[in-house]
Amino acid sequence: MASISMRTPILVTGAHRSGTTWVGKMLCAGREAYYIHEPFNINHKSPTWLLETFPYWFYCIEEHRSKYEFQFQRIMEIRYPFVDAIRRIRSLDYLKIVCKDVIFSLHARCHRKRPLIKDPIAIFSAEWLAKRFNMCVIVMIRHPLGFVSSIKRLNWQFDFSNWSNQKTLMKMLPPLFRDQVFRYAKANEIDIIDQAILMWNAIYSVVYQYWQQHPDWKFVKHEQLASDPLNGFQELYNHCGLTWNEKARAVITAYSCGRNPRDAPVESPNVIKRYSKSIIDIWRERLSKEEIERVVEGTQVVASLFYQDVDDHLAKIAAG
Repeated sequence: MASISMRTPILVTGAHRSGTTWVGKMLCAGREAYYIHEPFNINHKSPTWLLETFPYWFYCIEEHRSKYEFQFQRIMEIRYPFVDAIRRIRSLDYLKIVCKDVIFSLHARCHRKRPLIKDPIAIFSAEWLAKRFNMCVIVMIRHPLGFVSSIKRLNWQFDFSNWSNQKTLMKMLPPLFRDQVFRYAKANEIDIIDQAILMWNAIYSVVYQYWQQHPDWKFVKHEQLASDPLNGFQELYNHCGLTWNEKARAVITAYSCGRNPRDAPVESPNVIKRYSKSIIDIWRERLSKEEIERVVEGTQVVASLFYQDVDDHLAKIAAG
């Protein structure tokens, strides 16, 4: 990536349930970046920045880049597709959201804010986005126990045919995980813990490739950021070329301090105003000892790439 400028767009990605919403919102707290929520999400019930949704979850855009390049160029310029959104109006609430998005995006452009795309679902397209639009990339890493416990709590089932039907995506995965994805895509029912283990392994095996190939990207462990959010976010602001100011400090403090609840409601999983330190080991309340052991065993190879003390650390965790 070339040097970061006042107009360089920002991408916050990583696995889902890894803190991307929290990080994206907090990086916008200093009022120099404009938050754009998950263009790759195919379950939008409200207006989106794209003219059409992707055919699969975690779409790998590389082989169809010509189809979507103009749409993403418009996002990078914070040009909201107002006319197309108006054509798709389905209700008064939908119209209200469109009007709000238009006003906020115009305000962002007038104040020359930088676009910040928060999208964990873009993880397999991160290289294309970064290269094509010279993006400043932040990749969130979350410990497998935290990730799996969150998926279990929300019961987020996943159809692995979303991955097996994408040739380019499947080529990115190590053979072991590629074979597992094909098996899971054909299975009638897979235990939620096993699903989450495979998702974590697949996503973070690709993230490790990014780590090796892109030294200019910022890789952030959720646990470290949650334990010291002020210093952690100040470092992220500096990395992104954003101004660390009192507004940012105040918002980040308010959204991570001990007065906030430990957990988000199941019906509102994207609530980010929480006591950040308590999230680090909240998996202890969500997973049984048997489930912890399964996660430790099932993710140990990939986890050791990010958590160097994984053998001793996970052994202690599993022992409680």
